[in-house]
Amino acid sequence: MYDYEILQQYLEGQRDFRNVNLVQVNLPGVNLAEIILAGANLDQAVLPAAYLVSANLSRANLTKINLNQAFLQRADLSFAKVSYGNLAGADLNKSNLHGASLIKTNLKGAKLSGANLFGVSLREANLENVNLSGADMRGINLRLANLRGANLSWANLSGARLSGANLQGAILNGVKLRGAYLNSVDLQGVDLEGVNLSEAKLNGANLTGANLTAANLSNASLRLAVLTLAQLQAVDLRGADLRDVQFGEANFARSLYTDATQFPRGFDPRYHRAHYDAEQLMAVPA
Repeated sequence: MYDYEILQQYLEGQRDFRNVNLVQVNLPGVNLAEIILAGANLDQAVLPAAYLVSANLSRANLTKINLNQAFLQRADLSFAKVSYGNLAGADLNKSNLHGASLIKTNLKGAKLSGANLFGVSLREANLENVNLSGADMRGINLRLANLRGANLSWANLSGARLSGANLQGAILNGVKLRGAYLNSVDLQGVDLEGVNLSEAKLNGANLTGANLTAANLSNASLRLAVLTLAQLQAVDLRGADLRDVQFGEANFARSLYTDATQFPRGFDPRYHRAHYDAEQLMAVPA
């Protein structure tokens, strides 16, 4: 279908264009609100600043699409293929991206507040300065992604894959990271106060100077992690694996540990003001 054909039919009241072939369609700034493009092929389409509010793009092929500064609030992009696309500055607030593939996609400065990103692949994607506050990101793949300066406040990243991701300057207030994979991630100086990191994998992570006050690290694995100058007061360390961790002169005042907690050889938690908890650790809620 040609550019002018879909636009003419839309203006005549047609909304259902599922499975249509729109490869390399060029419609910058077009208004296609509530259009149905489920299963459509929009490979390399050019739609910058397009108005696609509440559009249905589920299972569509959006590979290498240009949606720079587009409006996609409440749009359905579930299981869509958006890899290598350009969505910089796009408004995706409250959109549904469940199961979508956005590998190496540019989302710099995009708005994704309240979006459903459950099971999404954003491997090597650019999410610099993105607003992801309150987003459902359970099980998301963010390996090697750029999250520098991203707002992840109150986002649910339980079970997320973040190994190799850049989180420098990210806002992590109230974020959930239970069971997340953060191996070898650079979290130097990051504020993780009160964050749920239970059962997370932080092996080899750089947490130098990080604020972990009142964080939940129960049953987490931090082997070979660097925690020099980190703030570790009132941390839940019950069942945590801290073997070969570099603590420096850490202060564990009011932190809890059990017999299941594994400290570096020769490390005396009581000397560092940690408290022994003889009670069995119960399951931590998600």
